[in-house]
Amino acid sequence: MIIDCHGHFTTVPQSFREWRSKQVAAADDPANAPKVADCIVTDDDIREGVGNGQLKLQQERGSDLTLFSPIAGLMSHHLGNERTSLEWATISNDLVRRVCDIYPDNFVPVGMLPQSPLAPPKNSIPELKRIVNELGFVGVNVNPDPTGGYWTGKPFTDKEWYPLFEALCELGVPAMVHVAASCNPNFHGTGAHYLNADTSVFMQILQSDLFKDFPTLRLIIPHGGGAVPYHWGRYRGMSLEIAGRPLEGLLDNIFFDTCVYHHPGVELLTKVVPTSNVLFGSEMIGAVRGRDPDTGEYFDDTKRYVDACEALSQADRHAIFEGNARRVYPRLDAHLKAKGL
Repeated sequence: MIIDCHGHFTTVPQSFREWRSKQVAAADDPANAPKVADCIVTDDDIREGVGNGQLKLQQERGSDLTLFSPIAGLMSHHLGNERTSLEWATISNDLVRRVCDIYPDNFVPVGMLPQSPLAPPKNSIPELKRIVNELGFVGVNVNPDPTGGYWTGKPFTDKEWYPLFEALCELGVPAMVHVAASCNPNFHGTGAHYLNADTSVFMQILQSDLFKDFPTLRLIIPHGGGAVPYHWGRYRGMSLEIAGRPLEGLLDNIFFDTCVYHHPGVELLTKVVPTSNVLFGSEMIGAVRGRDPDTGEYFDDTKRYVDACEALSQADRHAIFEGNARRVYPRLDAHLKAKGL
């Protein structure tokens, strides 16, 4: 089985986006805000978007199952307020659950949280518990910068985050550290802000004792880990100098996906980072949707890059494509075992 750990509902209908725009515009005027009941997405809309999008490409590119979450850019925690974020997270998570109900053999749900720049992370715990305990979600995306590229909040390792981490450990679900859209004109969303966040959070963790306090916390750093694998020596040296410990100790808790859109990058990732810490991911249909003019292939067809890594053994490939995802997402493993897989 080939499990894609990184998928988003990027093919939501335009009406869904329009409802969100109206909600944000009326964030300070709840009396005139659009009603939740007016946010209508039909099963046909889902089949039109996912069936002709992610499902079609999943089948064409040879993967079997996608961990599916709300579209990351539309999480937009910097917009509106805590009330609108909760409403939006609830609607978005419920929609992802519907996708997985329509295509139960192809998608498994991962959620978003109702984060807001002025809200402590602990306020997201009720929605986390709802989607895991009531809706069967196997993981969640956590935004380390709800301000949308301005980073005015406290570091991801600050104690204010600890209640949320405690809840993740109690529930046995991992978190993908995933920012949303950037509202800072200095940082393009998918080309800069995403990769900045991946790198910055890894460095924050390196400087902290986070995993001493939460030894069972599991975090996925997406997009190939940002700059981390490609400057591994820098971080190894800093870990020894700043924290007085080998960097490799963090690998009990941190994992990276293969959302790197060229073969040399994926090959380097799998050579630098132990294959036990690499999960297959594509992020399709996401940051780059076009074809490479040199090859004619889609940039985000990341399975091809893994397939082309000649140094990988069969055991390595099984770990990257399936085994690691089942280990890092124990609720996914239980879900698959219940289906006889």
